[in-house]
Amino acid sequence: MSAFDSARGATPRGVAKLLALNWALILLLAAVAATGFLMLYSVAGGALQPWARPQMIRFGIGIAAMIGIAMIHIRFWRAIAPLAYLGTFALLILVEIMGEIGMGAQRWIDLGFFQLQPSELMKIALVMALAAYYDRLDPARVSRPLWVILPLLLILAPTALVLKQPDLGTALLLLMGGGAVMFLAGVSLWYFAAALAGGAGLVTTVLKSQGTDWQLLEDYQFRRIFTFLDPSADPLGAGYHITQAKIAMGSGGLAGRGYMQGTQSRLNFLPEKHTDFIFTTLAEEFGYLGTMTLLALYTLIIIFCIVSAISNRDRFGALLTAGIAVTFFLFFSVNMGMVMGLMPVVGVPLPLVSYGGSAMLVLLAAFGLVQSAHVHRPKARD
Repeated sequence: MSAFDSARGATPRGVAKLLALNWALILLLAAVAATGFLMLYSVAGGALQPWARPQMIRFGIGIAAMIGIAMIHIRFWRAIAPLAYLGTFALLILVEIMGEIGMGAQRWIDLGFFQLQPSELMKIALVMALAAYYDRLDPARVSRPLWVILPLLLILAPTALVLKQPDLGTALLLLMGGGAVMFLAGVSLWYFAAALAGGAGLVTTVLKSQGTDWQLLEDYQFRRIFTFLDPSADPLGAGYHITQAKIAMGSGGLAGRGYMQGTQSRLNFLPEKHTDFIFTTLAEEFGYLGTMTLLALYTLIIIFCIVSAISNRDRFGALLTAGIAVTFFLFFSVNMGMVMGLMPVVGVPLPLVSYGGSAMLVLLAAFGLVQSAHVHRPKARD
């Protein structure tokens, strides 16, 4: 055992815990966030307000929270995982009762100094609850029908509440993220085959419900789906946003038009250019090279998480880390696919780049859990 490992011990404390953090991962997160600061400064016309400065402050708070969460032993997070899930689920119910309405959706709780979006918290609370469930469950029971019911309920209950807000993007992320944890835990592939078949039937039912008394989606959500299928059918109406996004991305070429030189964003052709469609601004100003650099940073973050999960002999820590990695992957892949016209527009932000308080703080807290699992992972005995 090295002198450094001896100093850390089985449960490192104080400075040793700080040294045990995955600082490469923190630097990668900071690099992605810095990209977001640059883009928010650009879309504001070269000003820190109203987006870049608040985003920087939130990132600083989030990094401090991440390190604080990492210092707490992973056993504590395993113990409170059920409470975190139940508390977040209660907040989702509270949204239905007294949530703030914005842009036609009821998704936020007004705390006075901050607009809390409980559905963002649920993305991580769900992963925690499922990881804790499978950590306690005998591996021989993982695929037995009786023991599959509870995780399905844990996934479907918040998904239904989020879909009612309505927030189709977050609902899909909850479904996919929860399903990924079940897959990683070793649930039989037959269940996933059945889920895919059921999903196909559900999609058919949803599409047939349009215009009926039992319509399952809002009209604007149907427009998003049909726009995805054929954006050219209404280029000045429902297809306008995705058409403008494609123009912006294509005009960037190999190296882009230059920082703060994007015409589509500066002339306000792009919708939600500081949130959902910020990736198109990056593509227009920095081109293919810029977008691939961001994608490389995201990929490295995923790789660091996967390596940490594989090397962790604690089942809860490994499932938690892998589940958060999958959730993070879903975030940026859905956003990029959405703005490139490969997926319907479902309102999913680009992680650490898009403007937003709840999404950034929750995501950094999630990486705090990843760091806690990494710092407090069981050590092999010499």
